[in-house]
Amino acid sequence: MKDTEKRDDEAPEAVAEEAGERPVEEQPTEPAEQDEAVPERADEADDEGDDDVPDDAEALEGLEADGVEAEEDAIAADLDKARAEAESYLDDLRRLQADFDNYRKRTLREQTARAASASQALVARLLPVLDNFELAVSSAERSRDFDRMLKGVEMVFGELREVLEAEGLVRIEAEGKPFDPERHEAVIAVEEEDTEPGMVVDIVRAGYELRGKVLRPAMVKVAK
Repeated sequence: MKDTEKRDDEAPEAVAEEAGERPVEEQPTEPAEQDEAVPERADEADDEGDDDVPDDAEALEGLEADGVEAEEDAIAADLDKARAEAESYLDDLRRLQADFDNYRKRTLREQTARAASASQALVARLLPVLDNFELAVSSAERSRDFDRMLKGVEMVFGELREVLEAEGLVRIEAEGKPFDPERHEAVIAVEEEDTEPGMVVDIVRAGYELRGKVLRPAMVKVAK
């Protein structure tokens, strides 16, 4: 009886073995759990990969910030250079202004000294004329000789004219010349026979030129 039950229990297995079939084993539940865990690891890997790769917007902002900073540094350098050049130009301008002021003052002093020297030389040359005038007046007072006094005055007048002519003084020619408003000053218009209108017929006061420049125009009478 017992042998029969044992054989009954072993029969299915033996049948399966004889048929070349292996008994179906129960599938373990653990691989399923592993399969469910794989996506989580993949997600974690994706998250880790996302953390390692920088964000495009942040990288772009960083590049822009670096570019702006470099541009600001370049502008600051150019500004410092421009300020240094401006300061250098200002120093040069100040030096030029100081040199010009010194030149102007020196020139003014030299002109004043030359004018004083010229005046001194002219006065020195007029002193003999003054001496001769004093002698002529003193002699006329003593002698009461009109002819002698006239001769002395003429001599002094000649000396004075020589001194002034040596300084460049020239008497303006007027009588018998056409009226020239730049060199003549008409004080009266008169009728003259055999004289063309606009001609100078007489000199009221002599005029003079000094080194080609009219010092005083001649006062004249003009024919009308």
